[in-house]
Amino acid sequence: MKKRLLLLALAALSLALTAQAQTCRFDFGSATAADGYTAVGSAVLYNAERGYGFEPGSEPEFVVRKKGTALTRDFVTSPDPFRFSVRLPEGNYKVTLTLGDTQGTSRTTVKSEIRRLHVESFETGKGEVRTVSFNVNVRTPRLSKGNEIKLNSRELDYVTGEVKTFTWDDKLTLQFHDSAPAVCAVEIEPAADDVVTVFVIGDSTVTDQQGGGTWGQYLPRWFDGRVVVANHAESGMTIKGFRFGRRWDKIMESCKPGDYLLIQLGTNDEKSRGHDPMWDSEDHAGDWVRTHADPEKDYVWGLATMALEAKRHGVIPVIVSPMTKIDRRTATSTELMTPYGINARHGAELAECAYIDLWGASREIVKALGQDALAAYSDGTHTDNYGAYLFSLVIAQGLRDNGLGLKDYLLPETPEFDPTAPKPALKDFTCPIEPRRPAQRAPQPVANGQTEFGPL
Repeated sequence: MKKRLLLLALAALSLALTAQAQTCRFDFGSATAADGYTAVGSAVLYNAERGYGFEPGSEPEFVVRKKGTALTRDFVTSPDPFRFSVRLPEGNYKVTLTLGDTQGTSRTTVKSEIRRLHVESFETGKGEVRTVSFNVNVRTPRLSKGNEIKLNSRELDYVTGEVKTFTWDDKLTLQFHDSAPAVCAVEIEPAADDVVTVFVIGDSTVTDQQGGGTWGQYLPRWFDGRVVVANHAESGMTIKGFRFGRRWDKIMESCKPGDYLLIQLGTNDEKSRGHDPMWDSEDHAGDWVRTHADPEKDYVWGLATMALEAKRHGVIPVIVSPMTKIDRRTATSTELMTPYGINARHGAELAECAYIDLWGASREIVKALGQDALAAYSDGTHTDNYGAYLFSLVIAQGLRDNGLGLKDYLLPETPEFDPTAPKPALKDFTCPIEPRRPAQRAPQPVANGQTEFGPL
């Protein structure tokens, strides 16, 4: 009881500190800043002392117009994707963007942290300036007990001890791109206390990927301002590994009654030999034999246990079966994930919780797409952006079909989705994809069919 009370007190303190976080307002452009806004009139690079700035890798252009107010007559743009970061304490935040060009048109796509899609092709007419808002999740590896989650080599530089990913650093990073982005201003404030957090658990088929895409990255696109998605999926994860690395503890410390938990594991749980390349060779916690889960025993019970623990915290669990793998020679589904795809449903039945059959839906999608399925997958296991977009719609449809309250928070433009006739078709897929930079190579295959972006 004392332990539970201490955790509740620490959680309340964390929420209080977040609530005290000041609203940040930035006015982009070389003209005079609007009252109450910090002027960002040049491409200043981020540093911790300043607490804000652009990330290296792009040279945004500042444009000033003769028309408009102090806030709207100037903006920042670039033909290449550009990122702007703000130092913030851990928590959920509401981001409001002022977008548009008082003398021209604009089209802006916005992502956060590692390419989480929030705003897709937001257009303004000639001379028009509008605002758009969404919620984001900012977190660090720290746990209330003084411990930290166990970051892997994709996330942490073991030599310097520095976090390598936007996911776990102490700042919010926003990415802008599209055919004609025009960002006049950014406002960041603590999200409302009653915002619903959708926690996501998974492996590399769900995590925020540097290249390609996953449904976990595209899911925020479909929710309104009453929801924030916190994607905790990570490459190499299994049911047991998620606990070994204290990632489960992080979610249980962060959640509140009324939140949701989407669980999709299985892609790595079937491995029983060799070593997870995300971990040092001497770190035997990365041996697959330690995290292997038999599909009819450990896997089912592991899923059910997670769902039941979530329920005890007042969180609403949803078990998602792992997506199918494909044979790229024939553009058809393989049977590699069949035992886990089938038994995920049994875990949901044991826990008496909602279930989304992504395994079955993804097989229908692959069948319906034919050769276009090769564009939906980046390899035999991971989706590319097109597949990620389609699978995120499977998840949204699954929320509807289960009658979950979360369905009421889907944006009106979220389409009904039929996996036997997936839309958009590849030829109609227009969601902007930022080009890879020369330094960002396509994932190179390594041992056991894995990639440099992490295990399958």
